[in-house]
Amino acid sequence: MAETNGVVVDAAGHLSTSPNEEFWIFGYGSLIWKPPPHYDRRIPGWVTGYVRRFWQDHRGTPNAPGRVVTLIERSFWASLADAHDSAPEKVWGTAYRIKAEHVKEVAEYLDIREINGYTIHYTPFHPADGSAPIRTLVYIGTPDNDQFVGPQDPQALAQHIQQSEGPSGLNRDYLLELEKALDELSPESGDAHITDLSDRLREIEREDKSGDGKGDGEVGGGHGHVPHEFAKVSSVDEQEETEKI
Repeated sequence: MAETNGVVVDAAGHLSTSPNEEFWIFGYGSLIWKPPPHYDRRIPGWVTGYVRRFWQDHRGTPNAPGRVVTLIERSFWASLADAHDSAPEKVWGTAYRIKAEHVKEVAEYLDIREINGYTIHYTPFHPADGSAPIRTLVYIGTPDNDQFVGPQDPQALAQHIQQSEGPSGLNRDYLLELEKALDELSPESGDAHITDLSDRLREIEREDKSGDGKGDGEVGGGHGHVPHEFAKVSSVDEQEETEKI
C-alpha cells in the first residue's frame, strides 16, 4: 500500500479502505443528485480552497467531448486568465457517509467510475448545520490530466455543452441538473459560473426555437446536437459508472 495525497491506495492507485472503517465522499457535480449506493447519511455543506469549473472533458463524443465540472485549487486558478474572474469561497455540495459493511463494495464502485483523469484526494467538508468538519474523499480532475481543458470562452463553452451528447446523456442536462441541485442545497449555495453557463444555454435554446440560431451546427455556430456513434446506456448502473463527482 502507498499513500497519495493523504489517501491510502493500492499498487494500481485504487482506493484502499479497511472493512471496519466507514468513510465519507464529497460530491460537487452529479453526485449531488445521483448519490452513491449504500449511503446512510447525506449532508449539504461546502469545502474551501477550491474553485468549481466546467473544465473537464466528458459526456460527449471523441471528436467533440462534452464538459463536466472539476475542482481547481484556488491558488492555481488565481494564476489563470478566466473570463469568470470571481468564484465563491465555498464550493457547495453534499457529503455521503458509507457504512463500514459496505465500504469495500462502494470503493470498488467508485474505482469503476474513476475515469477521464479524476484522482483521489481528501479535503475537510463543512456541514451546513455548523457541526464539526468531516474528512471526505473527493475525486478531482487535476490540471495535469489529459482531459483537463482549462479556461474557455463562456459563450463557446455554453454552445459546446448544448451540442454535446454521449453515453451518459445530454451534456445540457448535466449542466441544468447541477444548477438546480445547487440552488436547492441552500439560499447561498449557488455558483455564478454554473448560473451564467445555464443562462447562456437557455438563451441559445430560445434562439433555436425562434429560428434565430446561426451557423450549420458546428461548435460556435448553430446549436444542433453533435452526431455520435455511441450506444445509449441500457441501465442506470451502466450510466452511473461514468459519474463520480
